[in-house]
Amino acid sequence: MDPQQIIEQYQKAIIQIATAGGTGTGFYVKEFDLIVTNDHVVADNAEVTIAGKAFDKALSRVWYTDRKHDLAFLQAPLNIELPEIRLGRYEEMKDGDAVVAIGHPYGLNYTATQGVISKVDRIRDGLKFIQIDAAINPGNSGGPLVNNKGEVIGVNSFIIRGGDNLGFALPVNYLRDALQMYLPNRGQASTRCFSCGYLVTTVNIDSKKYCPSCGTEVKLPEIPEKEVEAVGAAKKIEEILKELGKDVRLARDGINTWSVKEGSAKIKVTYNVENFFIAGDAYLCQMPADATKIKPLYQFLLQENYRTNGLVLSCVKQNIVLSRIIYDLDMSKEGGAEAFRHLFKQADYYDDFLKTEYSCTDRLEEL
Repeated sequence: MDPQQIIEQYQKAIIQIATAGGTGTGFYVKEFDLIVTNDHVVADNAEVTIAGKAFDKALSRVWYTDRKHDLAFLQAPLNIELPEIRLGRYEEMKDGDAVVAIGHPYGLNYTATQGVISKVDRIRDGLKFIQIDAAINPGNSGGPLVNNKGEVIGVNSFIIRGGDNLGFALPVNYLRDALQMYLPNRGQASTRCFSCGYLVTTVNIDSKKYCPSCGTEVKLPEIPEKEVEAVGAAKKIEEILKELGKDVRLARDGINTWSVKEGSAKIKVTYNVENFFIAGDAYLCQMPADATKIKPLYQFLLQENYRTNGLVLSCVKQNIVLSRIIYDLDMSKEGGAEAFRHLFKQADYYDDFLKTEYSCTDRLEEL
């Protein structure tokens, strides 16, 4: 298969994963009806947000974690038809074979990079890894490494910082073993002991914290009785989003980043920790295709900026954006809720108005 065929085959099986601490990639394995990713992507969370081309953002339960092999398995979205991708055979790979790495580096969704296997059995920490020269970056973690037959032969796991395209993927044989080990325990929170390799579950865990085989302290991916709350300005932002009826678990898009929808508008909320301000950017429609509409549109946007209280309309490339900035020390929960309620309401209004009055077009979104 050529790279384009591989990308087309995999796009609907590639999953975006986000937690309050960061983002990563996963992929759906139909044979086991699970999403595969790295353990460091889920980062001790028992629940994460997932999104894909075939479904909207949703919450997903983490069922299995494996610190030693850096693997985690998540619940697949219900009642969604996702394509079947095959697991290949690591034993058939050799140095120089062509590979494709697919993932979401730096938030650039569904990025595919080509390369070759530099060394098929690089040993690190007592495990074999596939060393590749295909560019992988933060956000690629947990994505599939695919051979020229369109088969998964590894899970992209880490890079050497400062190196020139030094990427490493966990071979598929470790993944297959872990999937087969977990399969009889489907629906149970499980973790593989990083010391002895024993599968610890809610049924056999010793004193709720120790491996029954070797006594090593382990942690199951269990949802805590009380949700872990954000702190500082992030906590205040999440309180405001809750006040406005948004599910903050779904809104989380990584560190100090949230995204929500209001009508047809998409609003990104970010906290700039260096300059201590909170920005709400509502991405509306795009510039009209009819050039005669652009000048009157600009005039309207400038006039509106004299009228809008604390809001600014601007053009970012082809996008029309409605923004609001608040410094964290100036924002109370009540004042922030009112400011963002106004932003959300106006975003939905302007998005519809600009399409009707100035023939603006629907926003192109990363899917």
